[in-house]
Amino acid sequence: MGSASSMLTQYDIEEVQEHCNNLFSQQEIVSLYQRFCQLDRSAKGFISADEFMSVPEFAMNPLSQRLLKMVDGLNFKDFVAFLSAFSTKASAYHKIELIFKVYDSDRNGKVSFKDMLEVLNDLSGSFMSDEQREEVLGQVLEEAGYSKDSYLTLDDFIKVLGQSDLKMDVEVPVD
Repeated sequence: MGSASSMLTQYDIEEVQEHCNNLFSQQEIVSLYQRFCQLDRSAKGFISADEFMSVPEFAMNPLSQRLLKMVDGLNFKDFVAFLSAFSTKASAYHKIELIFKVYDSDRNGKVSFKDMLEVLNDLSGSFMSDEQREEVLGQVLEEAGYSKDSYLTLDDFIKVLGQSDLKMDVEVPVD
């Protein structure tokens, strides 16, 4: 089968680089491809949910089940596009868009109070009661000019989170 990098042509690398808005260098793309091949144990050209769960950092993430809905079945190009939101070069918009998708688990383009409560529950676990979560989330929404009955769109998320300095950076080790 050869080494993972021998399967990527220069054209493939450039195509993937363009697909992820040049947020990764060619060397980083080769490293990501090698990691992708390690995860794709069945060598089918995509990574299954079970294969993603073999990454300890992913499996330990309190949002792993939500993230699995986004990553199950990704081919290499889409795998890199997904990871590009974690690049230090990614825009705030790109990062907020990913956060929005985590909250919008039913993919209807809107995030409800219930959706936000579910994420907060995933993040806080038993450290907060349901009542505390509802109170905190209600207060946060109110301070941002929304109510519990509001449905937030991606534009709303951008308005609320766009002012913050999001830290979602991951370094790609280059061999």
